[in-house]
Amino acid sequence: MARFLTIGERIHVISPVIRKALQERDPKPILERAKEQVLAGAHYLDVNIGPAERDGEELMQWVVKVLQAEFPNIPLCLDTANAKAIEAGLKVYDPKPGKAIINSADAGSRMGMLEVAAEYGAMVIGLCAKEGIPRDNDERITYCTEILDRAMQLGLNPEDILFDPLFVVVKGMQDKQQEVLEAVRQISEMGLKTTGGLSNVSNGCPKELRGLIEAVFCSMAIQCGLTSAIINPCNKMLMDVIKTAEVIKGWNLYCDSYLEL
Repeated sequence: MARFLTIGERIHVISPVIRKALQERDPKPILERAKEQVLAGAHYLDVNIGPAERDGEELMQWVVKVLQAEFPNIPLCLDTANAKAIEAGLKVYDPKPGKAIINSADAGSRMGMLEVAAEYGAMVIGLCAKEGIPRDNDERITYCTEILDRAMQLGLNPEDILFDPLFVVVKGMQDKQQEVLEAVRQISEMGLKTTGGLSNVSNGCPKELRGLIEAVFCSMAIQCGLTSAIINPCNKMLMDVIKTAEVIKGWNLYCDSYLEL
């Protein structure tokens, strides 16, 4: 079985440092964030440029070129609400290190991202949603199926879709956590890959607890079948949990060498 896929989240326009670097086309802070995530063990780097309505196409192409020039062996996840910027980034993306991931398609207005993924040979995150957070798992599975059906019509391999049931915050939505974990289990039992943003789970919680909350939720989700996550790889506790889960589930073929560390 393939190992758990980690997508580093820290190149994000919400960070003042990254936002300023993107605005000024200053590669240094972006490359620093990339390096620390790669060294921490991220398999992919998510590149979130935000809405980028005015200059998104040029900006996405610039940041893709900057990152691939410095880290030619690390594939990227292109993340923006601007569909044209996604496509612009894919036009200059070098797939040698691995297929780009589009973040994201859904069962509503972003269904067209599946066509973009098919055209450029990219992977895609499929949000099990149409408008906002689904009411329940019946809706999640309905939207998951709609995305899958459309993707297969377009010739996409189901292996190239990471289905996201939408992780929700513990603070204020504690009663929904088991429902989300059950959605991960149901989607996994359909033979599909799954993912989700772990920082969503701990959002709004005390800073000193966020890493612990994400690590515990991740371990529970992996037991339910989660195959990837968008994470802060610099959270050592989280990365240690993922590596240990890989050993216990038999994904890590280097168990003895890992346990000797």
